[in-house]
Amino acid sequence: MWKNGFKWMYLILGTMIGAGYASGRELWQFFGPESGLAILLFTILFSICTYVVMNISYEQKSEHFLPVLHKLIGNKLSNVYDMIIIFYLFTTTMVMLAGGGAAIEMFHIPYWIGIFIFSCLLITLFIWNIKGMTSLNSVIIPLLIVGLIGTIITFMMKNQESLKPELWTNQSNWPSAFTFTALNVIALIAVVGAIGKEIKHKGESLIASIGSAVILGGIAYFYNESLLQVSQEIVLYEIPLFAILKDYPYSMIIFMTVLLWTAIFTTAASGIFGLTSRFRQYSNWPTWVLATVIVVIMIPLTKFGFSTLVAVLYPLYGLINLYLVAAILVYPIANYYKWE
Repeated sequence: MWKNGFKWMYLILGTMIGAGYASGRELWQFFGPESGLAILLFTILFSICTYVVMNISYEQKSEHFLPVLHKLIGNKLSNVYDMIIIFYLFTTTMVMLAGGGAAIEMFHIPYWIGIFIFSCLLITLFIWNIKGMTSLNSVIIPLLIVGLIGTIITFMMKNQESLKPELWTNQSNWPSAFTFTALNVIALIAVVGAIGKEIKHKGESLIASIGSAVILGGIAYFYNESLLQVSQEIVLYEIPLFAILKDYPYSMIIFMTVLLWTAIFTTAASGIFGLTSRFRQYSNWPTWVLATVIVVIMIPLTKFGFSTLVAVLYPLYGLINLYLVAAILVYPIANYYKWE
């Protein structure tokens, strides 16, 4: 149970700690000043949402996210959210492809060749389907977490003022907890909805939900506090993390760039996983063939920028999915006797 619980926790973290989160762009978009309470609320909300979605997925033995949506919001609305999730997965994965190609450019590899390499690695991963995903995340995510935490702690030690406790009397940004949770719920349902058949025990849901929420919330809080110390300089950077790294050795910047690339890769892999699991019922093709078709469709559209996606689409998705968050939170109450 514990082993599988941690396996699902890494899968969830691999989905959540994508390029937007790891780069700091997503956190800065939703949080910023007076956000300690917002991040605490997000941690609690995300833990509850993860546990509920995993339990529904387990009960339904689902292989894609549509049965989970049916249980949460009924057949009619689930058709609407089905399209929203598909569009979300497609657009985010498309931009991750672009980000993957752009990241490789720093090694003097042409942009389109970088996208080709990135795409080939993605397709290769899906030869092993879900085993490939979980194996990848169990290796990459701990490294990414350690790298982020190490960078943040080192920065905070250099800037002692950031270690001062936050004044919790002024927490005007607390509503952002709901929109940030709503944004992340889309990917959560898409990925967790595809593993219901693989979950063996309800205890796995508890381990994965609490573990992932605490790690995400903890990193978000200290990351946000660090970004506050360089808030005047963030506007100069496409990736806020580089504002923190500006005084670090070049080797450290290279190391964190590689970690960011892996975060981009895990986000793209989670998006492809959600899409292939959704469309598998319409085709007998192997998963890697479906992944190839999806990636080939995406490649011509990779000209859209990463920061544009985060600034425009992410808040929009967050608002649209507030209803979905409400449905998830109400579900255990409405089905109390069934869950006993």
